[in-house]
Amino acid sequence: MTHDTAFANINKVKANLDGIYDQPDPRAYFRELRKLDYAVPGCAKPIFQKLIHHLQQRGDEAVHILDLGCSYGVNAALLKYDLSMGELYDHWGQRRLTDAGLDDVVNYGRHFLSVLDQADDITVIGLDRAEKAVAFAETVGLLDEGLALDLEAEPLSDPVKENLTRIDLVTSTGCVGYVTEKSFEHLLPTVTRGRPAWFANFVLRMFPFDSIADTMQRCGYATEKLQGHTFVQRRFASTDEQEHVLERLRDRGVDPAGKEEAGDLVAEFYLSRPMQDVAEASIDRLLSA
Repeated sequence: MTHDTAFANINKVKANLDGIYDQPDPRAYFRELRKLDYAVPGCAKPIFQKLIHHLQQRGDEAVHILDLGCSYGVNAALLKYDLSMGELYDHWGQRRLTDAGLDDVVNYGRHFLSVLDQADDITVIGLDRAEKAVAFAETVGLLDEGLALDLEAEPLSDPVKENLTRIDLVTSTGCVGYVTEKSFEHLLPTVTRGRPAWFANFVLRMFPFDSIADTMQRCGYATEKLQGHTFVQRRFASTDEQEHVLERLRDRGVDPAGKEEAGDLVAEFYLSRPMQDVAEASIDRLLSA
């Protein structure tokens, strides 16, 4: 069985939320995920911020981020505008937006961001196969650039490759499992063309990361898992979803006690960097600073 087939089989046990991921605007996305206390981007934010700080020590004017599975630019909102998940839920859940047309939602989103301080030392390119979500995030100004691509099915075009050669940090907060090593195989030759980018992935515990780590190792990367730390993605959507996930975890030899058994989908953090960078500072040292 190939890894993409295995991941597809694992995904079958998750609640199907496909209907909210590619709407013209994010109102349904935030409405439904708020019900499930979707929180992992907020958990990831301080870790990403520490990595950005370290990368800024290289002396670059800005840290260039590629956010995989960017959806409506959630990670960009948290990093560029210092927003929280709660603030995003409140904004897109306002009663005044309930019956608003798309143009009004876009204009109100632009106004919302225009009065906020924006980090001038971070740029975010978002990549997702959800074309409408990417377009919205780019239109309102969350993403500096949006790429509606499916790297599982197609390689990068030459123009896209040129745009990604300056990437310093590749982030994801839940797309691993929907994407496999195929996507990383397509990315690695481009983001290692100059100074190799770092890869920061939050991965649900029911998905193995070894195939992706092996792919990166062949390109000179070492992958470290942040030991002793887990991060809540969201609550289970149903007892059926929970029972199937628990079965998958036990098949993998992962103990769900106190975590998935308590009602939450839980992720772990993996950081992949060039081997010389890992030799200079371990993940624990990097994130404890």
